[in-house]
Amino acid sequence: MSSIPEESQDAGWRGKFAGFALGLSIFAVLWFAAAAIGTKLGLWSWQFGLGKMTIGWGPMLLMAALGVSVIAIIVALIKAPRKQALMLALGALLISGLAFGRVLAFGGQAGRLPPLHEVQTDWSNPIQPSAALLAARESTGALNTVEDAPVVPAGADARWPGTGGRLVSELQEEAEFDPATQSSPKDAPYPQIDTLVEPAASYDMAFAAALAAVEDRGWTIVTNDVEAGSIEATQTSFWFDFKDDILIRVVPDGDGSRIDVRSISRVGLSDLGANSKRVRDLLNEIEVRLN
Repeated sequence: MSSIPEESQDAGWRGKFAGFALGLSIFAVLWFAAAAIGTKLGLWSWQFGLGKMTIGWGPMLLMAALGVSVIAIIVALIKAPRKQALMLALGALLISGLAFGRVLAFGGQAGRLPPLHEVQTDWSNPIQPSAALLAARESTGALNTVEDAPVVPAGADARWPGTGGRLVSELQEEAEFDPATQSSPKDAPYPQIDTLVEPAASYDMAFAAALAAVEDRGWTIVTNDVEAGSIEATQTSFWFDFKDDILIRVVPDGDGSRIDVRSISRVGLSDLGANSKRVRDLLNEIEVRLN
């Protein structure tokens, strides 16, 4: 009777250990999804889902999965290599490694960006929120207030030394791309966002373009007042159900028009650059529509 090649035999305890490593790696990835979905469904607060589950426990779980995956590979190669066990262990390492790399990149991005949860194009003349928008924010328990000259909380110094107590407008300006001193937008944490001036676009054209851009994004429109030149909308994130409010002001400027935008998160200290990117993308689209 011919013998069965060793590499095709049951991997035994090595295969079980490698299977455990693969299962742990998959569980670690699903952990992040569960944290976000649970928050979205209201099973727990965003502080617990994001702060504890995602930022606190998530990286440790991935590190454990990564370590177990490496051990599983070593075990699979000792003495009598088992093809099945090795393949499972490599799969576990790939999953946990990619996920851990993503977490490291996320942490690096968070550290590079300033502790801001709002931006706007003109801090010298802040866009004022309507009573309807303030009521909508209050109804969802918004922790971030809408102020004319907001400052970074003192607690930010623990992670971003020297930022606590400083004006948000100053930090935004320092973080934005400066073409006079920087060669590429990639050199700056934030893109440059300024008032959009359209000399050839009438007030009605500018307002219509801004409204169309908001509608195309699927944001929830809170106010749409053509006489006041005000558009307010809310964008809700897919995962954690975070809500950010976008305020748009359109004013006549001679025969043309000027468009300003303000974007502010309802909760959280750092928005990871989401508001700045949102404003820049919105202004770009409005400009394309007008030209």
